[in-house]
Amino acid sequence: MGKITMKDVAKHAGVSVATVSNVINNISNKTTEATKQKVLSSVKELNYKMDMTARSLSIGKSNLIGIFIPEVYENSAPSSLLKTNPFYSEIISGIEYEARMLGYDILISCIHSIDHALELVNKRMLDGLAILGTYDTRFWEDLKLVSVPIVLIDNYNYEAVGVNNVGIDDELGAYLATKHLTTLGHKHIAFATSEVGISEVNEKRFIGFKRAIKEAKLDQIACPVIIEAVSFKGGITIGHRLLKDHMEVTAVFAIADIMALGIIKIMHQFGRKIPEDLSIIGFDDLSICEYTFPALTTIRQDIYKKGVEVARLLIKKIDGELGLKSQELPVELIVRETTKSILR
Repeated sequence: MGKITMKDVAKHAGVSVATVSNVINNISNKTTEATKQKVLSSVKELNYKMDMTARSLSIGKSNLIGIFIPEVYENSAPSSLLKTNPFYSEIISGIEYEARMLGYDILISCIHSIDHALELVNKRMLDGLAILGTYDTRFWEDLKLVSVPIVLIDNYNYEAVGVNNVGIDDELGAYLATKHLTTLGHKHIAFATSEVGISEVNEKRFIGFKRAIKEAKLDQIACPVIIEAVSFKGGITIGHRLLKDHMEVTAVFAIADIMALGIIKIMHQFGRKIPEDLSIIGFDDLSICEYTFPALTTIRQDIYKKGVEVARLLIKKIDGELGLKSQELPVELIVRETTKSILR
């Protein structure tokens, strides 16, 4: 027998094609329970497989949401933030779980332009989008061309774009991290970051860092800003730069845990003890942080919960709910083993 069609199922069950369609598409108010069971029995017996593209076209819905992250380059070659920073895999885990619980599948893609995004939305018939990361000005200007509901993650321009956002108070988190170091008596504190001007998140964290430095009446010149990629390799490079150019530094605030872990690795290699010789605090509270040695002091944001809230908000938008608000999730200081007082 060739490919089983909806017409074959209808004939086998003794009902109309329209009835089969209603059952498969779960339009329950048009079919009795007895008829529904008869159709489902025929579907199973004939091993009927629905053409999902045809189904999407017929009901105008694919139950597929896209998760877009920016394509990045490492040594001039395309790379993935999923590989270089566990933050992305943790938040995507939260999105995937909640989406699945609500009947949706996900498509993860690294995109390089708004045209690429539009192509994927149309080609895969996506019902909605969750967008992470930093993109160029044209991307945000042309995002209005995307016709499906959108939720941004950690974006401070969401109101200008006209969409919702799920984020945290990055300035407060950075302030808490730096204040923890100043309270421990540190006066030479390095700020490890990627370029501040290209990311609102980086900028907010830099503002929080400067606020705590100013509040503690520290000399900002004695608190260097060291710029590298937000990655383990970036942290390693920062570690080398600290050893070469900034031996006066007694503490480091890294804007991401993954950078902090790279710094710790280099300090171990060159015989500097953490936290006896250098205190380090990160940001994110990645799941690996409590398993490292020493366990990393950090600013916790519940990354997995952030993903869950993104999925919930996006699917509510897909379902047509109105008046939905963007969300700001809490941050907190988690003191473990990589920071130490130098007060005498």
